[in-house]
Amino acid sequence: MFKLVMALAAGLAVAVPSVGAAQDRKLIRFGYSSPTDLENDNGATAWIFKQFVESRSDTLEVGLYGSSELGSDQDVLQAMQLGSGATMHIGGTALFNSFIERVGVLDLPFLWQDYAHVGRALDGDVGASLEADFEASGFKVLGWGYSWGYRNVVTGGAPINSPEGIKGLKLRTIQSPIYVAALNAMGANATPMAFGEVYTALQTGVLDGFEHAASMVYSSKLYEVTDNVALTRHLFGPTVLTYSLSQWEALTEKEQEVVQAGADFAIEVARALAPGREAAALDLLREQGMTITEIDTSGFAEAAVPLQDELAAGIDATDVLADIRAAAE
Repeated sequence: MFKLVMALAAGLAVAVPSVGAAQDRKLIRFGYSSPTDLENDNGATAWIFKQFVESRSDTLEVGLYGSSELGSDQDVLQAMQLGSGATMHIGGTALFNSFIERVGVLDLPFLWQDYAHVGRALDGDVGASLEADFEASGFKVLGWGYSWGYRNVVTGGAPINSPEGIKGLKLRTIQSPIYVAALNAMGANATPMAFGEVYTALQTGVLDGFEHAASMVYSSKLYEVTDNVALTRHLFGPTVLTYSLSQWEALTEKEQEVVQAGADFAIEVARALAPGREAAALDLLREQGMTITEIDTSGFAEAAVPLQDELAAGIDATDVLADIRAAAE
């Protein structure tokens, strides 16, 4: 099914050939920390976007710079704010916490019921409210995506079979106060670190593990330096596709229309694939010899409600949290 959908996406993306020679095209420098492949949501979204835009514009070219080729996520976002060095980015919304404090509300622990809940909120009032904050910080939001799976705890050594097994573990997480607070509340020793440093840190024993979606564990080959996935599903981590606001304003109206249409198409396909890709990634990790365990997180989820209230209030996002909860079914 995955190969069929991706083939269909590629076919639709090139259905309308571009007109004119590919000369002197404006280069869209699309940077992100994920590998440039189709096994993870960010890489797949970027690839589909490239096919779509280049097939419909004779003035735009999309360069994909995955695996942090343009620097860390923070480097790319800062370059976008400056209007040079990077044009676009895709990644978890938590990566923007140091730029847009209120966006941290999207990454509160045990917040999202399912993919549909995320879509209702971000395609509605929640997304509209936060897009204004992004623009004020120099970013144009092209769309909100789904991570291909909830974030889980990934470790070496013995499998984690209970919540108590997480206590004291030194776990890498995104450089975000919200993520740090969430993991620490579960008893871990949260360790903020750039994603590109995780493999080596696991190899050398600097970390006991990390937390991420199964698709990213597989795509980044982190199964080579870990043994287990504990299905904590503690964070979902929506993604956001952004464009440098200053560079967006330098595009012609026609170019903006093509870029926005490409973003809409890429996100639609990636969202549709999300549930199946999460399950497939877990199967692939089992094939690599990893142990997958279910643990009871009901205690964590119950304790997370007042933590959500506290963290949302601290970033002036109580109103956004209320809208997210109202979007649940």
